[in-house]
Amino acid sequence: MKRPYPLGVIGDGAALRRRTLRDRLLALLRRRLGELPLRIVFWDGESFDFAAAPSVTIALTSRRLARPLLTGDMNRLGKAYVKGELVVDGRTEDILAVGIALAEGIGATPLMRRIAPLAGLVARLHRPRHDRAGDARDVRYHYDVSNEFYRLWLDRNLVYSCAYFRTGEEDLDTAQEQKLDHLCRKLRLEPGDRLLDIGCGWGGLLCWAAEHYGVSALGITLSGQQAAEAQRRIVAAGLTGRVEARVADYRDLRGAGEFDRIISVGMYEHVGLANLPRYFATIARLLKPGGISVNHGITSGDRDGRGQGPPGGEFINRYVFPGGELPHLSRVVYDIAGAGLEIVDIEDLRPHYPQTLAHWSRRLDAQRDAAIATAGAERWRIWRLYMPGMAYAFEHGWMAVAQIVMLKPLPGGPAPRPWTRGYQYPPSHSPASGG
Repeated sequence: MKRPYPLGVIGDGAALRRRTLRDRLLALLRRRLGELPLRIVFWDGESFDFAAAPSVTIALTSRRLARPLLTGDMNRLGKAYVKGELVVDGRTEDILAVGIALAEGIGATPLMRRIAPLAGLVARLHRPRHDRAGDARDVRYHYDVSNEFYRLWLDRNLVYSCAYFRTGEEDLDTAQEQKLDHLCRKLRLEPGDRLLDIGCGWGGLLCWAAEHYGVSALGITLSGQQAAEAQRRIVAAGLTGRVEARVADYRDLRGAGEFDRIISVGMYEHVGLANLPRYFATIARLLKPGGISVNHGITSGDRDGRGQGPPGGEFINRYVFPGGELPHLSRVVYDIAGAGLEIVDIEDLRPHYPQTLAHWSRRLDAQRDAAIATAGAERWRIWRLYMPGMAYAFEHGWMAVAQIVMLKPLPGGPAPRPWTRGYQYPPSHSPASGG
């Protein structure tokens, strides 16, 4: 039953205490949130609307959730959401807007402001080690959910990274194929080149480069399910013998000067800040003199790689990308230079990621029942919140995407390079024409 604010305190004993707790909670939320298109349904079935015609409903299934709401404990609320104790209903974009308002309103309590510096210190002291076992475990958590789960909402090539839009009106399949081709053009691939893809995912780029540019290729991933699907796609495309996908850690690759080209997409968050020098040194060792490498990855908007935005960023570290660390672009550039590689091009694709995430979110919502059947209700709830939240972060500049083109110098000096960026664009499209 819905009651007008404030709720009257009636009854005695336990009933009185329950109603007093609810009244305290409502008083706090109304003071901090004001007019918000939100309905809260309490554990006893009563509800309160913060505005006329609320677009989002949050149901608290237990009175235990009153305390984290009162104290602004976004980590506890995030856990309750994942477990289904805090039930959220509404359109994804409305849920995101209300969620941000909640985080900024109740997450900024005096208590949370006092402990925030300590929380930041603890986070720095407990940065993930990024050893082989830990990285493999974290990658399996994120990717070995179910190939079928990702197939429900990714494009036909199963590309799980920022797409590339020329107009913003493209469908997801087209935008992702434009991205694959954009990367191949930056690599200046030629028939017979030997390509290494570090973090090859489900093999989309491997197959595209082999089919359209005539290269041979090796892809590595720490995910067994990804490697199996990539190998299946390689066989289906008739590329057996020219292309291979295997489970391997980049730190285990031996040899020197083995590859003409090296590509890595979406690896920054998995490598770890402390391992970036080793990561780029490995690329430099494996690349032939004069060879080209392209890295496409998410970077932090903060110079020191600290989280930005409202409270609650730990949700991604705990439930989406355990062990993830994002470097600032300046840190990436510094470590590339330390590996002896020459940077010749950097492109920012930040505006492209919110569009990509919007496509993924809509497709996941449309496949709700199938997603729950393949990956479970908890995973569906996590991804449903995570993807629009990431879009919001990119829109606000808290994160960015950088494509960096690097050359390995020749023994006698710098490697040659084109005069302009014209090689990056097909004849029908150029930066000047926009078409």
